[in-house]
Amino acid sequence: MNKVLVSDLLSQQGLDVLIKSGDFKVDVKLDLTHEELLEHIANYDALLIRSGTKVTTDVIDAAKRLKVIGRAGVGVDNIDVEAATRSGILVVNTPDGNTIAAAEHTIAMVLALARNLVPAGISLKDRIWVRNDYIGVELYGKVFGTIGLGKIGREVAKRAIAFGMKLIAFDPFITANSADKMGVRLVDRDTLFQESDFISVHALLTAETYHSIGESEIKLMKPTARIINCARGGIIDEMALYTALKNKQISGAALDVFEDEPAIDSPLLDLDNVLALPHLGASTTEAQEHVSIEVAQQIINALQGKPVANAVNQPRIDPRMFDILGPYLELAEKIGSFHAQIVEGQISAIKIHYSGTLFQQEDVKPITVALQKGLLTPVLSEVNYVSAPFLVKQRGISVTQTKSDAESDYSNLITVTVTTDKGDTILAGTTFGRKEIRIVRINQLDLNATPNGYILLISNRDQPGIIGLMGTILGEHNINIADMTVGRSRIEDVALTLINVDSVVPRNVIKSIAAQEKIDSVKQVIL
Repeated sequence: MNKVLVSDLLSQQGLDVLIKSGDFKVDVKLDLTHEELLEHIANYDALLIRSGTKVTTDVIDAAKRLKVIGRAGVGVDNIDVEAATRSGILVVNTPDGNTIAAAEHTIAMVLALARNLVPAGISLKDRIWVRNDYIGVELYGKVFGTIGLGKIGREVAKRAIAFGMKLIAFDPFITANSADKMGVRLVDRDTLFQESDFISVHALLTAETYHSIGESEIKLMKPTARIINCARGGIIDEMALYTALKNKQISGAALDVFEDEPAIDSPLLDLDNVLALPHLGASTTEAQEHVSIEVAQQIINALQGKPVANAVNQPRIDPRMFDILGPYLELAEKIGSFHAQIVEGQISAIKIHYSGTLFQQEDVKPITVALQKGLLTPVLSEVNYVSAPFLVKQRGISVTQTKSDAESDYSNLITVTVTTDKGDTILAGTTFGRKEIRIVRINQLDLNATPNGYILLISNRDQPGIIGLMGTILGEHNINIADMTVGRSRIEDVALTLINVDSVVPRNVIKSIAAQEKIDSVKQVIL
């Protein structure tokens, strides 16, 4: 009989799924210290957690029998997924369980903000009967702009359409045709801020999206516009939002998430045109039951050798194949993520070309899947190795793969072309030895870059002094350079400089580099 350790509080409905199956012994041991978890984990085949338990490398090393870790929720930042993968332990999560709750919560925030429900209700409870102070606006006919059309963004869009709103969206990872079928018109970011009466954020918090809605974006908005964020704190620059709301540059904001939580000291709470809630997006009885039942079923499937719908790490494949293709799985995922962070425009197609004897002999389908996962990971929380191909297809993006004999320069090479309405972007990569993965080509420029950590991709004039200039700016902001490689076309022409640094480069530093006369563009990539 398989033994399952439950170390965080879960809905009883999920535990009942395990217990009633008859094949599992379930032990609920809450509030374990790290030392106690290390002591107990060796006796279990599965570990079921929420956000409280930290599954670190030493926990993985102590887990002699562990086959699967189940996270009741989306985020897996409390799990060392890489260590679990090395040990052959499957990690699963529940990206769908909170979708409806989050979508309904967003619409509730929109309605409450539009009709001034909270301040009006508070006023009446204070025994004040005032109506004219709380005149609201209708949703019908208004432009609703959504930043992101993932699962939650799509559900919110459906509900906004039901109110007779006009839907626009910014999401580079969906084709215009797929958006049209949903009744949504794709636009660029500036257009979304300029045209929307209501703006709803549905994006992940990354280095790229951190404070991506700031002073310049707010200045584009209508004075009557309202913004809603039930996604992640930190996407909106809260001080810029505070200034705009205080000065009546925009009409209002509804916030369920904050950069620092609990946000009891936020100055936004002092403003009458702010609706603020304590991160309640997934806080429904049904959502808690759904994630508990969903993760329990995945634990059962994993331990019984059945297909698992939400594998966060690479599904189990033949050990011999994994030993051979493992580095290329990592390389492909990194290439996909790299592409996602540098391409411009709406993605319509992905072309993958495998050259080399190894790829002629082996099945490359797992590599293609890894690449698709990497492409979507920077923008979707629900993507995994199982769902990636479906999500890519759902968004109208075509995927093709071809093979050929080895090129003269590399024995085995993966070349990925991503096509958007702005043109093609090409990345090629290979491995040196058994573990060293490299990006060796970006578009037509050859180079030798390590796709790991924090990277600046800079297009610059190939002239003396440019590298020193970039190094000086980074040094002035205490950002250490770990590695650097340059791809050149010809003397006195354009070059690509890839700089590996030790930490995230703030937006103001990126803008400072980009503002230099001989710098054409700067992009930050985090792998």
